[in-house]
Amino acid sequence: MGIFAFGPTLITGNIKILCYGEKMKVIIIGGFLGSGKTTTLRNLGKHLIDKGHKIAIIVNEVGEVGVDGETISSSGLVTKELTSGCICCSLKVSMEFTLDTLIEDYNPDVVIIEPTGIAFPLQIKEHIELMDLGELSFAPVVTIIDASRFGAEWKQIPKFIENQIKESEIVCINKIDLVDRETIASSTQKALEINPDAIVVEFSAKNADDKFERFMDLLTGESDLHQEREDMNSMEVSGVGSYAGEYSITSNGKDVDRITSMLVHMLVDIKEKVKEQNPDFVGHVKISFKSSSGLVKGSLTSSDGEPVVEILDEKGNGDEHIKFLSAVTKVEKEKLVKIVDSCIQANLKKEAVEFEKTHSHVHDEPNFLSLNL
Repeated sequence: MGIFAFGPTLITGNIKILCYGEKMKVIIIGGFLGSGKTTTLRNLGKHLIDKGHKIAIIVNEVGEVGVDGETISSSGLVTKELTSGCICCSLKVSMEFTLDTLIEDYNPDVVIIEPTGIAFPLQIKEHIELMDLGELSFAPVVTIIDASRFGAEWKQIPKFIENQIKESEIVCINKIDLVDRETIASSTQKALEINPDAIVVEFSAKNADDKFERFMDLLTGESDLHQEREDMNSMEVSGVGSYAGEYSITSNGKDVDRITSMLVHMLVDIKEKVKEQNPDFVGHVKISFKSSSGLVKGSLTSSDGEPVVEILDEKGNGDEHIKFLSAVTKVEKEKLVKIVDSCIQANLKKEAVEFEKTHSHVHDEPNFLSLNL
């Protein structure tokens, strides 16, 4: 399901403190796969720590192999991963145990929850409210939208995207650095048409600027969102198939630049083969490569997008491995598995990297017999 991160907290400039009295503050940051939730959470968490708060972060990944835990750990946050399921569907019991353990053992001021991209954030808030966890306060429920592919998401999975926005109090139009002003304006307008009561903010989550600070300021408020709504299984509504796995690297010797180039080629190859199955797919394919040279993460979010690769840590240690999570719309299970494995393995062989597959996770999705991320 997720991950814990403990430490102090953020908020810069004239932003208020997130914790009030003795109540633990819960912040839920939702959004479709690849919308920028982890980047938002990472920057928010680092800022909160800088302010001296004690925080916990729970990240939900539906596959049994988690990528984001390692990514967030590279930012200096202590993490523990819990995977295999969706918080608002199959992991309700695990979520309650996780929160109960956090409160008893660590007593954080703030808990930030990043659900999987195929979850409905309001459902998570409602589940937590029913748990016997003592006094809690909730920040306004957040949904993040990727402005660069909002139109493509709407064409592929309109009911799912509509419901995520409807069940939000703050809608964040993210990645505004990748699009023109007209696209930003149309994304904001569409979000307000779906949810006229929402507060819409526009930013690029990778930049801790005044736009991002305004978003953080809004999180000091209290959620009062309670809706009569249809009880839906978010995983079924999303129509997303996914596949997760891990390779142990037994012989490598590549520096981070060569690894970066290798991940780009893996993601380009995966994109082209997935496009043969669904030319307009959206979702998230992410691959992390941990080596003696450091930690590198690559990401791809749509058929029109290009791979983005980050060097997260240049101080390699421990075992060498590749972890991957792939979750895309309207691709059959067997084909997605074959595409991802063949592209990763072909590029490793091309670079003379020795490997063995150590883990994979397949979970059928009703409409397309797909896998869960």
